[in-house]
This record gives sequence, structure tokens and C-alpha cells, in this order.
Amino acid sequence: MKYSEANLGRIFVLRLEHGDTIPSTIEDFAKDQGIRSALVYFLGGAEKGSKAVVGPEKGSNEKPIPMITYLSGVSEAVGFGTLFLNQEDCPKLHMHASFGREQSTITGCTREGVTIWHIGEVVMLELLNTSAHRKINTQNGFELLEV
Repeated sequence: MKYSEANLGRIFVLRLEHGDTIPSTIEDFAKDQGIRSALVYFLGGAEKGSKAVVGPEKGSNEKPIPMITYLSGVSEAVGFGTLFLNQEDCPKLHMHASFGREQSTITGCTREGVTIWHIGEVVMLELLNTSAHRKINTQNGFELLEV
């Protein structure tokens, strides 16, 4: 295990609009506000056709092929993520979310694009004074957290 200490900075409350997309809307906001790292909470609705990465096809050490699921209908959604600068000094969100519709629930990563359906509430807690950042791992292609 490796770690980096941080301090709490600004707190932002965002109301995402119908048609906004996660992660791009959150990453663009962070860039505009000069946020280098943060905890991100999301609550709201996800539009039909939104994409969730629901795992790799194989659980090996090779570069994984992501399995992508498209939401079959408008869904309730809740998510949690972290945001850190990548190697290009751009804010990069890593968020996992659960999407529910009737008796079905899908949980996955939002990196392929989740479109907001009318309601999108985000609370972002800025983290200050941390060395944590994302770096591409050449073995698996993931932007992993480095501390």
C-alpha cells in the first residue's frame, strides 16, 4: 500500500442539466475551476443508452478488453469517484455508479459516457496538498493512481 495525505479545500455543489455527460462535464468543470484532485459524489437520473463499463472480458494481467453495457431505459443512478490530474495535467474522473430500473441494477464505471436524464446532482470535495496523480500503466493501459 502507498498513500498520500491531503487537506480539504473548496466544496462545490453542481446541478447537471438534461443531456450533460459524465465524465466530461465534471472534468471540464474541474479544469475551469483549477481543481487538481477531488472526491466526487453523484445522484440523479441516467438516460437510456448511457454506457457503463461492467468489467473486463477476461480477468488476466494482459490489457483488458472492456465489457460495455448500454442502459435499456431511463435509470435511477448513484455514484462515487475520485478526480486526479493525469500525465497531461488534465483532471481525470474515475467514477463507479449503480443504475437501477425496476428490479434490475447495473453497476459499472462511467468512463464511456453517462448522459443525465433531467436530474444530476454532484458534490465535489476538493483535495489539496496531495502528490496523488494518474499515470498510464503500460502493462494494462489503465490510468492508475500514483502516490
